[in-house]
Amino acid sequence: MTKHTKIALSVILILFVLQINLFQLSFSQSFITSLPGFSGKLPFKLETGYVGLGEEDDLQLFYYFVESERNPIDDPLLIWITGGPGCSAIRSFFNQLGPLRFDYDNTYGKIPKLLDNPYSWTKVASVIFVDASGSGFSYAKTKDGYKTSDTLASASIYGFLKKWLTNHPKFLNNPLYVSGLSYSGITVPIIVQDIFNGNEAGNVPKLNIKGYMIGNPLTDRFIDFNSKIEYAHNFALLSDELFESTKKNCNGDYVNVNPANGLCKRSLAEVDECLKDLNEHQILEPNCDDTTTMLQWNKNSFKRSPVTGRLLAQLQGSDTWCRVDNYELAISWATDEDVQKALHVREGTTEWSKCNTDHYYLGRNDTDTYKYNIPSSVVYHRNLTKKNCRALIYSGDHDMVFPYIGTRRWIHTLGLTVDRTWKPWFVKSQVAGYTESFFHDDYSLTFATVKGAGHAAPEFKPEECLAMVDRWFADTRL
Repeated sequence: MTKHTKIALSVILILFVLQINLFQLSFSQSFITSLPGFSGKLPFKLETGYVGLGEEDDLQLFYYFVESERNPIDDPLLIWITGGPGCSAIRSFFNQLGPLRFDYDNTYGKIPKLLDNPYSWTKVASVIFVDASGSGFSYAKTKDGYKTSDTLASASIYGFLKKWLTNHPKFLNNPLYVSGLSYSGITVPIIVQDIFNGNEAGNVPKLNIKGYMIGNPLTDRFIDFNSKIEYAHNFALLSDELFESTKKNCNGDYVNVNPANGLCKRSLAEVDECLKDLNEHQILEPNCDDTTTMLQWNKNSFKRSPVTGRLLAQLQGSDTWCRVDNYELAISWATDEDVQKALHVREGTTEWSKCNTDHYYLGRNDTDTYKYNIPSSVVYHRNLTKKNCRALIYSGDHDMVFPYIGTRRWIHTLGLTVDRTWKPWFVKSQVAGYTESFFHDDYSLTFATVKGAGHAAPEFKPEECLAMVDRWFADTRL
C-alpha cells in the first residue's frame, strides 16, 4: 500500500467517523427493557432518543416512544405535545396517558415504585412523547437555540416528525394524529397545518396525517379567558345578581377592562373574592400551591425518602391531600442519576427541569426565549376544515382554567354543519360526559365533555378518556 493510498484511506476513515458523529447528533435512539422502580421487564416496547433540529442540529429534542401494546402495525401513531408552553413530557407520561404510573401507597425508598397503567393510550396507539425545548432532557447547544415561539415550536415538531419517521419508516403508513392539551391548543392546529402544507408541497417523507386531538385547550385568549365568569355562574360559584351586574358593568368583556371603568373593576373584585380560593384546575378538589402542599413542605426529607402526600398527611395527623403532591414523585424519579442512565440521557447536556420557567407562565409578555405570537388558533382550525381531516376536542367539565363553555363557543364560530346534537356518552353504562359532532365536506369535528374531570382530563378520568379516544380512532360514536 502506497503512502498516498494510506493517507486517502485515513481521510476517508476520518470523514466516516465524522459522519457517524453528525448522525448521532441528528438522531439517536436507545431501546429500554427495564427501568428503575419497575419490577421485572417492561411489558411494552420503550425507545428513547434525541432528534437534532435547526442549523447544525443546535436544538436537541428528547423523546420517549412507546409502541402500541395492541397492534403497532395498524394502530394509529400519536405524537403528544406538552402544554405550558415549554414543559417536559414527564407528567403526561406518568400522570395522564402513558404506560406507567406511580405506586403512591408503597413508595418509600430512593426510587419511586412504578406500576403498569391499565388505561394508557398506548393500549390502542403508538405514542411519541416529546420534551419541549429547555425542559426535561431536551437542550440546545447555544443560547440562540433556546429561542422559539408559537409558530417556531410548531415548525420544530413538524421537523421532528419528518426526521423521526425517516428513521422509523415502518410507521410511515400508520394513521398519524397530533395531540396535546392546555397550551397545545395553540400549537397543535399549527403543526397539523404545517404537515398538510408540507405534503402538498411535496416534502419528503410524506406524512400520513389523519387528524388531531386536543384536551382542555387554550385556543383563543379572549374567548377562553372571558368564559370563566359565565362558567363560574353556571356552577353556582357566582350569584345571579353578581353575574348580571358584572356582565352589565363590563359590557360582557372581562379581559380588556377599561381602567376608567370603576363599576367594572369593583364587580370583578367581588368576582375575584368568590373565586380566588378555588382550585381552578378542578373546582371540587382542594386548592393547593407549591408552598402549602405536604410534599413541598417536607421537601428535604422527601428527597431522602419519598413518601406520598397521603401518607405524610396521615403522619401529620391531617387528611389534607393535594393532587400536585403526586407530581413530586415524577420529579424525584426523573432527576435520579440511575434513571437518567437507564434512559440513555446524554451526560453533561442539561439538568432535568419540569418546565422552561422563562416562558412557562401563561399571560407573560414575550421573553428572551419565547414569543407568544399567536393569540388565537381559531384561524388554523378554520383552515383545516378545508382538508380531509378529523378533530377531537374534549374538556373536563370541572376545569375553570379553560372552561368548556369557551371551547364550545369558538367551535361554533367555524360555521360547521351539525352532524349530531348534544347527547350523553357512556362507559360501563354510566354517563361519562356529553358530546356533539360537526362536519364540513371531508372535515369532521367531535366535541366531548368528560364528566367530573378537570384540566388534563385523562389524569382525572383515565378509564373514560381511554374509551373515548379508542372509539374516536375507530370512527365510531362515543
